[in-house]
Amino acid sequence: MRLLALFAALCLPALAQQTVRVLSYNIHHAEGLDGKIDLPRIAAIIRSVNPDVVALQEVDIRTQRSGGVDQLLELAKLTGMQPVYGRTIPHQGGLYGNAVLSRLPVNGFVNHALPGKEPRGVIQAMFDPLPAASGAAFDFLATHLDLNEPDRLAAAARIKESIAGRPAGRPMVLAGDMNAVPGSKPIEALLKDWNLAQGAQPLLTSPSANPRRQIDYIFVRPASRWRVVETRVLDEPVASDHRPLFAVLELLPESGSPAP
Repeated sequence: MRLLALFAALCLPALAQQTVRVLSYNIHHAEGLDGKIDLPRIAAIIRSVNPDVVALQEVDIRTQRSGGVDQLLELAKLTGMQPVYGRTIPHQGGLYGNAVLSRLPVNGFVNHALPGKEPRGVIQAMFDPLPAASGAAFDFLATHLDLNEPDRLAAAARIKESIAGRPAGRPMVLAGDMNAVPGSKPIEALLKDWNLAQGAQPLLTSPSANPRRQIDYIFVRPASRWRVVETRVLDEPVASDHRPLFAVLELLPESGSPAP
């Protein structure tokens, strides 16, 4: 009931602009490299870039290690954003998985199961402005792929299946911890259907204290509907074992449609 009440309270009007601010963050159940579980610290990092939508990985719901706290509900309260949860496994008396925080009204979502030695998933959230309202209409997918490469490849194929029923040309964003470096087979498989929302150089996100590789990504599709304004890694070395990845995207009108 508390979660439903929070949903209602946070259903905001559709954003009257086409800029979408996206953050992807593996929060490591809010446990930093200093050993402290600190949700206000994670929330402050999220608020620092004023995102419209956030993909979170490794979120605990009432687990023993996290003191029985519903981490998503607390982060929703601390950021003033709408929460969507996609559990992947039961863990220590609670749940563990992916989540989405949104400043835009979510019109529906599906949590698709993905293959993995540890079960994985991808949340597909739909954003559709009400009739007579302006704003961005798109799907947002948030995921965390397995450590095993064959399972990551199978997950890429499953993600493709999950969006197959959506309207042709529907704008989409995919964000999360892919556990794969640029040029690897899983990333190349995703790039058959998605475009990276960054330049040619890797954006190093892991390990957070001294990042040496990129395993966190933001993708978009179709390329004709998105313009990447900015993509950067946030300079946060302690709050998690990953650094957050942030992008500012512009959703372009369909070809032949008047600009907003």
